[in-house]
Amino acid sequence: MLQVVQAFDRAPIEEIATDDAAALEAKLQAADKVFRDRDSWLKPHERIAILRKLGELLAGKRDHFARQIAREGGKPLADAIIETTRAIDGIHNAADELRNFAGREIPMGLTPAAAGRWAFTTKEPIGVVAAISAFNHPLNLIVHQVAPAIAVGCPVIIKPASTTPLCCRDFIALVHEAGLPEAWCQMFLPETNELAEALATDRRVAFLSFIGSAKVGWYLHSKLAHGARSALEHGGAAPAIVDRSADLDRIIEPLVKGGYYHAGQVCVSTQRIFVHQEIADAFTERLVARVAKLRTGDPTLKETEVGPLILPKEADRVASWIDEAVKGGAKLALGGKRLSETTLEPAVLLDPAADAKVSQLEVFGPLVCVYRYSKLDDAIAQANSLPVAFQGSVFAQDIDVALHAAERLDASAVMVNDPTAFRTDWMPFAGRKESGYGTGGIPYTMRDMTQEKMILLNRR
Repeated sequence: MLQVVQAFDRAPIEEIATDDAAALEAKLQAADKVFRDRDSWLKPHERIAILRKLGELLAGKRDHFARQIAREGGKPLADAIIETTRAIDGIHNAADELRNFAGREIPMGLTPAAAGRWAFTTKEPIGVVAAISAFNHPLNLIVHQVAPAIAVGCPVIIKPASTTPLCCRDFIALVHEAGLPEAWCQMFLPETNELAEALATDRRVAFLSFIGSAKVGWYLHSKLAHGARSALEHGGAAPAIVDRSADLDRIIEPLVKGGYYHAGQVCVSTQRIFVHQEIADAFTERLVARVAKLRTGDPTLKETEVGPLILPKEADRVASWIDEAVKGGAKLALGGKRLSETTLEPAVLLDPAADAKVSQLEVFGPLVCVYRYSKLDDAIAQANSLPVAFQGSVFAQDIDVALHAAERLDASAVMVNDPTAFRTDWMPFAGRKESGYGTGGIPYTMRDMTQEKMILLNRR
């Protein structure tokens, strides 16, 4: 049994049963069996109807899921409500995408040898999907892994984070209530990490969707069965460049949201802010004043803006990194105090050393670091200096500066006058270098979970 607790105060919520090796084998056998029986595959209109019904069922339980997210995951209730709304839209997005999800004609007759032939491609489901998810969006990430699989017709076995399994369990129950047979979508909560690896690397798994730590994701990627594909979504240390032309009255709010949303526990959370030295003092003064007003505490309260970290050891780690940076010469402009076992006061560090952990590694906590620069290309070089790269931002009213930075930042997406954490669920979402492999976003995941087959007709 697994004891699930509230992230904020560690109070017990519920005990939930875990799965052993026999349960894993049964789930894999069931998924493999339904996929091999091609006559049992659901037609597109049936999958659309299930997704539509699922969206309706989830909308009817919006408040339940929002509160569940806040309790087990620690996300402030206002943001948890937004997550639930996004999840509902994501389900409909997957259904809508099927209207234009098709193959294409392959031109023939371009050479004498190809004359008299007609060829086209179709899209087929790739096979059994193993999905390993993360705690920080315990409903919406599940939707991003499960809804595309349902849409394209892949059986999926989903492993939620052990800290936040309740949203996944309740969501999968709705999937079955919406009409999808159980073998096509199963939850797996392993009693050991070794069983999670066994799921991901089983020869019957055709596609691994992994959201979590780079160390684990790249390891599993290296162990996949031959022919299996994968999509990995890891973290970063997202940079934002603030040019001297930036409108300070307009940029503080998005930067604070980008840095402290879900206490910084987001893979594209704004972590490193590079500010032109001409406006650095004014910028820092405004930033610190706004961060000081953030309401930190119990995430189930409507007024809370910053909640806890997921585990006490994560709060320990972030606090130790802040202390190390200060000892190395950084100035702690605000915050860093321990408010509870899992909660830290939102912090701002000024000019930490380039080799400090907060400058080199993903903090995944309520902290942003501010660095001064005089030359734009120097700031870009520093922003690009890490082995991780995901999303970045540039804040500027000067369009030449904005485009210069956008073209040169090493990122899969660069937001101009928007925070690094901006995302819609239908846009491409991908880490570069060590930050990931493949492209997320519901339409893109649907493409990854299918394979094309060409059919050729000889008309002679």
